[in-house]
Amino acid sequence: MSAYQPLGGRIFTKPFIVLFIIFLIGCFFMYQRFVVGGMGAVSNLNDGYAWGIWVVYDIMIGTAFACGGYALAFTVYVFNKGKYHPLVRPAVLASLLGYALGGFSAFFDMGRFWQFYEIFLPGNWNFNSAMLEVGLCVTAYIIILALEFAPALLERLGMHGLLKALNKVLFLIIALGVLLPTMHQSSLGSLLIAMGHKVHPLWQSMHLQPLFALLSALIMGFSIVVFEASSAAVGFGRKPETPLLAGLGKAVIGLLAAFLVIRLIVLMVQGRLGLIFAGDFASMMFILETALFVVPLYILLSPTRSRRGSQLLIAAVSMLLGGAMYRFDAYLITYNPGPGYSYFPSAPEIMITLGIIALEIMIYLVAVKLLPVLHREEHA
Repeated sequence: MSAYQPLGGRIFTKPFIVLFIIFLIGCFFMYQRFVVGGMGAVSNLNDGYAWGIWVVYDIMIGTAFACGGYALAFTVYVFNKGKYHPLVRPAVLASLLGYALGGFSAFFDMGRFWQFYEIFLPGNWNFNSAMLEVGLCVTAYIIILALEFAPALLERLGMHGLLKALNKVLFLIIALGVLLPTMHQSSLGSLLIAMGHKVHPLWQSMHLQPLFALLSALIMGFSIVVFEASSAAVGFGRKPETPLLAGLGKAVIGLLAAFLVIRLIVLMVQGRLGLIFAGDFASMMFILETALFVVPLYILLSPTRSRRGSQLLIAAVSMLLGGAMYRFDAYLITYNPGPGYSYFPSAPEIMITLGIIALEIMIYLVAVKLLPVLHREEHA
């Protein structure tokens, strides 16, 4: 018997219908973007802000939110912590949906979106583009995540022969599933280096940008696993997995401490510590962002708080918000393209993003109800 089972139950619940309505509103503006008026009709992007919420949230932040499978691959397969295996399949599903829809979101920001197939033609690659490696790795990682999640579909279809064959090469697939996010998440950090002086000094650490991007992605990856498991326990009336989640919380402590300490050391070496207390908008955002990382560290270092499901959820949400703010602040909020430019996302931009998020949640709900994604509670 498989350790996983379909959850079952009704698909069209009230929350699902609300999500579907949000998705339909997003579809209306997608139609405006692709068919009627183009990018200019629905977005506030301009020559100074070529990247808006579609890139910064859907790709920079969305892919970090989707690093749960990446974080658990490290935990289960690299560090051989098999007790966390029940959390792997839902984390891989969330990662697959996050990366696939993040890749889909990139279409909204492409001027010539109909030429997306160029990424599959090496002769047409632009090797001078900083985004080439990111695009290639994200495309390859979506395929890898689909293969990692394939056992759930094969079990549901009863294709045990194919499942057995896939399991023989799964270790190679998992190895690539660890390598590819390491490459492209660090490359997303390298993009800040290319932006140079346009990035605020509190977020511009030059050669350590790839390290900060990787650390923040792992922190958000572990956090989303805790958040997802806690939400599933409440939403589906399942037994809480607090002992497993508490163990994951301990794994995050070192990452959080390293992120905070290294960042402060870099600012001290650069002579920029005083900017934290400048009292301007950027300094306030930095302090708030740092506080969102310190709060979970305080919770997870406490032997009593770290064993409570509610406290773990607070820590996870705080880390997710902190990681999202770090990337929003660096890539968009404190970004300075020069005088004469300003940007705030338009209502259509926001609704398209919310529509994609709604679609992701809907697919997740359908998948866990129809496919063996969540573990049987007796295997917890």
